[in-house]
Amino acid sequence: MVETVLTSLADKVSATDFSDFSEATVRKAKLHILDTLGVSVAGATSIETKLVVDALGLTREKGEASAWGLSLKTDARTAAFINGVSAHAFELDDSGGCDHSGAVVVPAVIAALQTMERPVDGRLLLKSVLLGYEVGRRVLEAAGGYEIHNGNGWHSTGTCGTFGAAAAVATLLGMDRDGIASALGCALSYSGGTWAFIHDGGPAKKLHAGRAAEGGYVAARLARSGFQGPLSAFDDVWGGFFRTFGDGRAAPEELSRDFGHNWRLNRCSIKPHATCRGTHSAIDAIDLMLGDNGLASSDVAGVIVGMSGFQFGMCGHKTVTSRAQAQMSLPYAVAARLHHGKVSLAELEEKAWRDPAIGKWMDHLTVEIDPAMRDEDEPSVEIRTHDGRTFAATVEHPLGGPLNPLSDERIVAKYADLAGAVLPQARVARLRDTILDIDAAADVRPFTDLLQP
Repeated sequence: MVETVLTSLADKVSATDFSDFSEATVRKAKLHILDTLGVSVAGATSIETKLVVDALGLTREKGEASAWGLSLKTDARTAAFINGVSAHAFELDDSGGCDHSGAVVVPAVIAALQTMERPVDGRLLLKSVLLGYEVGRRVLEAAGGYEIHNGNGWHSTGTCGTFGAAAAVATLLGMDRDGIASALGCALSYSGGTWAFIHDGGPAKKLHAGRAAEGGYVAARLARSGFQGPLSAFDDVWGGFFRTFGDGRAAPEELSRDFGHNWRLNRCSIKPHATCRGTHSAIDAIDLMLGDNGLASSDVAGVIVGMSGFQFGMCGHKTVTSRAQAQMSLPYAVAARLHHGKVSLAELEEKAWRDPAIGKWMDHLTVEIDPAMRDEDEPSVEIRTHDGRTFAATVEHPLGGPLNPLSDERIVAKYADLAGAVLPQARVARLRDTILDIDAAADVRPFTDLLQP
């Protein structure tokens, strides 16, 4: 096999052993899997998942893989797609990897798991997930990073996430270095998804997670069958990923540099709020200013938010005519926090965003582009009270991020609340205990039965 940038990455992936991951990294991986399962089971109730199931003409037909939270089994490829859509439907899935790595990697890996005829131990499952997060994020970093790649109009969940899913599934299937390389090459043909959805509030963003999970799964299965993917996928050639999807600022060496020294899953966030991660710092700033100064929402007369041009284009709009628009609106997130006191799933329902009080808060909220801000800077938030006082805050490390993490207890409680809306409580508890101790399991395949009502 010819040596390329891609084969070098595949070599690193294939050489990784479970013992290379620290206990803390393994613990975090289990929490991310649990969180993804919780948001996915809840997301199965979403209109997006319902429309996907209806469009595909699926009923209660039997198959090898489960659609989580639904009384439905289908083929593994379709299950990966449906579960990816469900995972991303409510914007509560994790972030900071390929963007939304959990919604891509976990559905693909579990779909593959349900096709396997031999026992699969928990350590292999965890290693597969960890390497999926690793590869998806490294592809994004090599493409120039989130602001550059997404700033060019690509949605990295769909473009970079496909490679993460392919690496994860190839690892689970026990493929060697050449097979992993071919799987990653095939994944390029499934890479796609742009930010066009942001302009009209449609739900197409959810498809990107599902398509990446599905595409990564199929790419790995193709490679396993002997289908050869292009090994020049990451080289500086006509048709290569970085030349095609980039703007000349790619750094392909980031795919393999210091591999294993700082696992990318450790950089990922678990969300406390049901909106785009770009809105969370502003929500936290409101919490901080009200709490530190003994203020209530009723004391606030106005809010001014300063944002970078990049962040403004992504979530600075005030138009809210759908849940998808509310999820991607920082002004709505701030208004919801001030009026409802929190920004959970209930605050993303139509009844909440149509509340006339939200419109009044929006009228008292000003969003400005600050030309001095870098693309990645968190927004500055200033509140003015009715008695003329002014307070300002910028939360550099939003709650749920690696430098301001949620407690394990809060993550588990989030999972239980979400999964408990669909699954029986006894099953929720069994699934929780299984995932949190999954590295000790000799065969993890049976746990997937717990994902259906």
